[in-house]
Amino acid sequence: MQTAQTLSFMIAFSAGFLSFISPCVLPLVPSYLAYITGMSVDELTQEKQNHVMRWRIIKNSVVFILGFSSVFILFGASATAAGQLLLTYQEAVRKTGGVLVILFGFYIMGILKLPFLMMEKRLHFRSRPAGHIGTFLVGVAFAAGWTPCVGPILGTILLYASTTDSISQGMGLLTFYSIGLGLPLLVSALGLTVFLEQFKRLRPYMRAVSIASGAFLILVGVMIFTNSFSTLTAFLARYGVGWYVGQ
Repeated sequence: MQTAQTLSFMIAFSAGFLSFISPCVLPLVPSYLAYITGMSVDELTQEKQNHVMRWRIIKNSVVFILGFSSVFILFGASATAAGQLLLTYQEAVRKTGGVLVILFGFYIMGILKLPFLMMEKRLHFRSRPAGHIGTFLVGVAFAAGWTPCVGPILGTILLYASTTDSISQGMGLLTFYSIGLGLPLLVSALGLTVFLEQFKRLRPYMRAVSIASGAFLILVGVMIFTNSFSTLTAFLARYGVGWYVGQ
């Protein structure tokens, strides 16, 4: 059981990281950081930042992450609750969800066009709301509005959460998804110069990132459809991974 839960959290964390490096989130990281901190990109990339500037970057980045994480975690609780209400039809829900995730994968790869995912709904603020509450609200807006970017991958984890046994498990999945998305964002905020240098190197491979992300979703979709997570868990436990994780 512990191995299965660990595997689920690893998948959710990986999904969060793939959301971060998606072609329509990664390029906008510097702009978002400048917006939520109220600092220019030049200030964010200064080699020598004083204590006040660095603490400002950390605080605002963490509050922004808490903003979108709170929304995602509530989504996870809702998805699990909905799955439990449909417990009688859980087999059909699981297979339908698996098919949807596979379609999400083909969408991310650019093979399939799904109009309902292409209707982008961003929430814009003309000016950044003041204080930490404002930064938190920007995080909430990020979670609510970036459907084409994080929607397919987030939807995959939500569909997976709908098949879990308890609301706490669903919330746990979305917590790890949020960590996977938020942790690299925080690291980028603390070293934006390094981030920009690495992004220049990564930019020619963004198409490959999309293909890898789509393949990841297709694999997860197949596993949801065939209910083969238990088989993979047994395999990992057999070869010692479960014993290691449990330590």
